[in-house]
Amino acid sequence: MKKTVIYILLFLGSFCALAQEKLTHEVYFETDDFHVLSTEENRLLLFISGLDGIDIEKISIYGFCDDRGSQNYNLALSQKRANAIKTVFSNNEIDESLISNVDGKGEVLLKIIKENQIDKIRGLNRKVEIIVTKQLPKNKVEEKPKDTIPRPKNLKTTQDIVNGNVQEGDKIRLDNIYFKTGYPTLAKGSINTLKEIATILVEQDNIYFSIEGHVCCTQNSRDAVNRKTNKRDLSLARAKFIYDYLLKKGVSKRRMRYIGMRRKFPLGGDPKFDRRVEILITHVAEKR
Repeated sequence: MKKTVIYILLFLGSFCALAQEKLTHEVYFETDDFHVLSTEENRLLLFISGLDGIDIEKISIYGFCDDRGSQNYNLALSQKRANAIKTVFSNNEIDESLISNVDGKGEVLLKIIKENQIDKIRGLNRKVEIIVTKQLPKNKVEEKPKDTIPRPKNLKTTQDIVNGNVQEGDKIRLDNIYFKTGYPTLAKGSINTLKEIATILVEQDNIYFSIEGHVCCTQNSRDAVNRKTNKRDLSLARAKFIYDYLLKKGVSKRRMRYIGMRRKFPLGGDPKFDRRVEILITHVAEKR
């Protein structure tokens, strides 16, 4: 008897461990419609926000319909619903390479419990199921430090500004300044680096520059959606965040401007590197 109990506990423990490797979410739709309702989109964005900091192996998106309509109609509609959810993920800086399945499954057969529940059950069947599979922990091995970000010839550092080793056309990539997914605000640990950069730019008052904001993981180089305002201007908002900070710290607004670069210049590697801001030197005046 004791052995049987132990086996059951071990089985349940293994089942729970496996269950913890997947996160699920469902989005519901109106009859014959594939547009995401604002309330459902808000719920989905909360789910996406919860994915920050999680190592994701894959994301699967499955669309469904209720039992009304022809088979071909339901397959097409369920696919449109799945595609609509994929678009929300893409617009909110979720790397499309993580999305392994976007499938319309057609109708879910009606299971009648009580006659007055038919409409409710059909409403629950008009949905998209999202399954996020987390990466299993790997054995820790000593990794050699690597720089996955390509460095152009004209890419300089803030130390080059201090040394007077910059000219018009040079770029300074603000390394170690990263943004929260879908937001123009900084990720944890980035503010101290920004403080140092602000101090340098206040002191080197002969440097004029443009602040260029970037995003990751959007479709067709379009800008991503700023979850703070629901506008498609995230790269611009990130550049303005840096602009406002530097202005507050004492950098003259005559010396700088800001611009959104959308996803025109992805760097590759970890998507966090594309959630970035760069400084383009536009003029170097003579020191007074």
